[in-house]
Amino acid sequence: MSNIQLPEAFISRMSDQLGDELDAFLCALEDKPVRGIRMNPLKKATETGNLTDGERIPWAENGYYLEAESDAGATVLHETGAFYIQEPGAMMPAAVLDAKPGEKILDLCAAPGGKSTQIGCAMKGDGLLVCNEPVPKRAAILSRNIERIGLPHTVVTCAMPEQLADKWPEGFDAVMVDAPCSGEGMFRRDPETRLEWSAEKADGCADRQREILRSAAQLVRPGGRLVYSTCTYNPTENEENVRWFIREFPEFVPEGFKLPGISAPDGMYTCYPHRVKGEGQFAALFRKAGDAEGFLPADRSVPVPSKNDSAVFAEAFPGLPKATHQFGNTLAAINELPDLKGIRALRVGLHLGEVRGKNAFPDHSAALCFREPGIKTHDMSPEEAKRFLAGETIPGSEEGWILMKYKGIPAGWGKGSGGIIKNHYPKGLRGLHYIP
Repeated sequence: MSNIQLPEAFISRMSDQLGDELDAFLCALEDKPVRGIRMNPLKKATETGNLTDGERIPWAENGYYLEAESDAGATVLHETGAFYIQEPGAMMPAAVLDAKPGEKILDLCAAPGGKSTQIGCAMKGDGLLVCNEPVPKRAAILSRNIERIGLPHTVVTCAMPEQLADKWPEGFDAVMVDAPCSGEGMFRRDPETRLEWSAEKADGCADRQREILRSAAQLVRPGGRLVYSTCTYNPTENEENVRWFIREFPEFVPEGFKLPGISAPDGMYTCYPHRVKGEGQFAALFRKAGDAEGFLPADRSVPVPSKNDSAVFAEAFPGLPKATHQFGNTLAAINELPDLKGIRALRVGLHLGEVRGKNAFPDHSAALCFREPGIKTHDMSPEEAKRFLAGETIPGSEEGWILMKYKGIPAGWGKGSGGIIKNHYPKGLRGLHYIP
């Protein structure tokens, strides 16, 4: 139980919201927080231990409840992208969005990437997913999680929402707005957030959320959908913002939704911890009137690779997609790249690698997104996998570039020579304490 008291003003407001459910709500806030895990359908491990022994999360495909004391985040399988750890309630908004393969989808406030990766997995690597985060440090974390989960045809940008609205009006089939909020839904998981709360802060958040929603409205194609979500219980940020939005943008109509364990006939739902096994989360679904294809102008600012570099790389790594763009020195592959001129991008599709002279060097992203055979592999033992993620060499008879795998999932690149596999796991990701 937390020894940090809830703000009195918060309790008073929740009494008005919940009435005779208040005591049950307050008791739930003093229970252990609820954790969850989403297995990655794009990367199926040959063995997952007890990760999927828990109760299924009803509204989340591939979602399982996780023990509060679980050390799953320190495992080799986590680093290879076999799963994403996410609070169960936070899996609800992406389930409401209901992404389909082949769609064009924008996650407007995407860091650290939980909802983006859930959307990307639902798209099954087909279509276009743009993940945006205005804060540079958070955008870097987002990009790393996109890489770890192995999502192709994904662009990571670092821009203000209004920049994207000006750039890509009515370009997307669906837009996710997981807006910055007062964070009341974090009170159980992170009691320190109770000290930062104030009614004034919530009002300030609501103003900012409305500005983000203004931009989001411009980005949805006619007939497309918009999901607005927060991790707060505050009606100023939730229901009142929904009412404001449909007054301001009458072309958007709330659309009811139903998920296993969740019913929202009016198009809005709040996860309260005494009602739902999860932390606080709100989601609202809107449909934009009309019916038209989304249009995104093609990019002309990111150059295409030379024929020579493309041929050199394709010969060295025949199992990887053909390079379509050159992002800095990195060859990249993406089916559709929207116009990025004037927009800061951290990731453009699948980063394949570099060509230096006559030699090709693969990118770590290419290993984590590898789908097809065509290159030598080395299946690591648990101890080898632990050593590999620490940056050590591994004994092996294979020669040349090798895809290092653990329990059937690619973990990174090695290069074999003389009975030793040299380690090419990125130095910035190496750690000594991963659990096999």
